[in-house]
Amino acid sequence: MLDQADYIARYDKEDVLGIMGKLPEQLAYKFEEVEGYKELGKPANIVLAGVGGSAQPAEFIKTWLGEKLKVPFVIARDYSLPGFVGKDTLVIASSYSGNTEETLSALKEAEQVGAKIVVMASGGKLVEAAKAGGHPAFVLPSAFQPRMAVLYAVKAVATMLEQLGLVEGAVAELESAGEWLAQQNLEQWAGKTPQKENSAKQIASELVGHPVVVYAGPVLAFAAMKWKIAFNENAKNISFYNYFPELNHNEFQGWLNPQKSGLKVVELRSNLDHERVQKRFEVTNQLHSSIFKPIEVNAAGETKLEQLLWVIALGEHVATYLAVLNQVDPMPVDLVEEFKKRLG
Repeated sequence: MLDQADYIARYDKEDVLGIMGKLPEQLAYKFEEVEGYKELGKPANIVLAGVGGSAQPAEFIKTWLGEKLKVPFVIARDYSLPGFVGKDTLVIASSYSGNTEETLSALKEAEQVGAKIVVMASGGKLVEAAKAGGHPAFVLPSAFQPRMAVLYAVKAVATMLEQLGLVEGAVAELESAGEWLAQQNLEQWAGKTPQKENSAKQIASELVGHPVVVYAGPVLAFAAMKWKIAFNENAKNISFYNYFPELNHNEFQGWLNPQKSGLKVVELRSNLDHERVQKRFEVTNQLHSSIFKPIEVNAAGETKLEQLLWVIALGEHVATYLAVLNQVDPMPVDLVEEFKKRLG
């Protein structure tokens, strides 16, 4: 079925596959200098206030630049901010739509405590609030679902950090990695590439009809989260994720019951993970060999950034093909929208 263009088009009505094939273009996007931003000065700590797809850029940044950042970087997925937030905190109010109620609430709290504030959104009430409050705003390209514009926001946050002197060379590194990703022939996962030559189609075909758990080590932990979210939102498929070494201290034991869970396991492997983490994959699979046989994905790329981008791009294609096999449109998230309506 996945080799039939008309069958894919029946469900992928807005060409999500085409959008995912252009991910490198998001990293080439240029953010001009935002008036008033540099004047905020270096913060003592950073809090990104956002939920869902609008929190994912911070997860990416923490995975990629966590060892280089000289100040704490915290994510607030709530209506409130951590108690330490004050005048020396940079609060990034992040909502792709600009209308996320949790983020708008956090913005008000940041204003009350006199924090340094920058807004990141494609429009909506958040950009209006930035204008009203005199806060600098990084405006993202619109017309996407939040989860499909994460790399635009990653580029924006990297630009913010660099402009305040908190990191060096991050923007250039992102652009270089985007060029590298474009050279990796993303057509290998495109709809026109037959399943026998298309690893994204092959993985989706193994997963259809099953709940999915995605495992990774620290290098690709965010990518595992991104796969999980893409399965949830694109494929409307239940999915979970975890990472080594943490899962060996709890979840590892839980696989004993129920004995027939139906879960499929995908392992995202990086040769950059600590050697002991790599051994944990092997020992875990040996001890659970009678319970599951994982689908192993070995990341391409020489750097952490390249591997993150490559694995994320593959996962977006896999989830979109799984949506087609589940006979659902990968673009809308109708249940999430209905939930928001009922909240009022």
